[in-house]
Amino acid sequence: MPRAWLLIAGLVLAACSGEERDISLRDLRSFTDGPDEFSIIPGKELQAPKDYSALPTPTPGGSNLTDQDPIGDGIAALGGRASARQLGTGIPAADGALVTHASRKGVPSDIRESLAAEDEDFRRRKSRFTKIRIVKVDRYSEAYQREKLNAHAVQEWWRRRGVATPTAPPDDR
Repeated sequence: MPRAWLLIAGLVLAACSGEERDISLRDLRSFTDGPDEFSIIPGKELQAPKDYSALPTPTPGGSNLTDQDPIGDGIAALGGRASARQLGTGIPAADGALVTHASRKGVPSDIRESLAAEDEDFRRRKSRFTKIRIVKVDRYSEAYQREKLNAHAVQEWWRRRGVATPTAPPDDR
């Protein structure tokens, strides 16, 4: 009997080891045989241009005027400029004052790299026993639960201090 326990313990430890372990915490695979309806993005409606000479040159594998831009459309729906995405990685002039104020106490030059390394370490720690599951589940929300902001509690915190706050959707607890 003790040998069986040693064998089981060895198998469990072997399953938890290795650098090739998936630390993404996401399992969004479809387990059906049908097509993935979310991978199909219909094109925009075809329209005759006002000036045929103003059309862009076709580029194989590139975008065209009928391609959807869900991220750009979302930015525009929230009041932003979808064209700001395509200007590059620079800071738009309209946001200069905001960036200056936010960085008034200094900004580490390697902030993106250090945050990426910290998040990778966090995901690695939270994914230690993800392979020991009977059913694969998406553990992302579970892992980041302590990082989530409770908007209603924060709103009440500010209201108790006399700060005027905007209304919020009803609490769905």
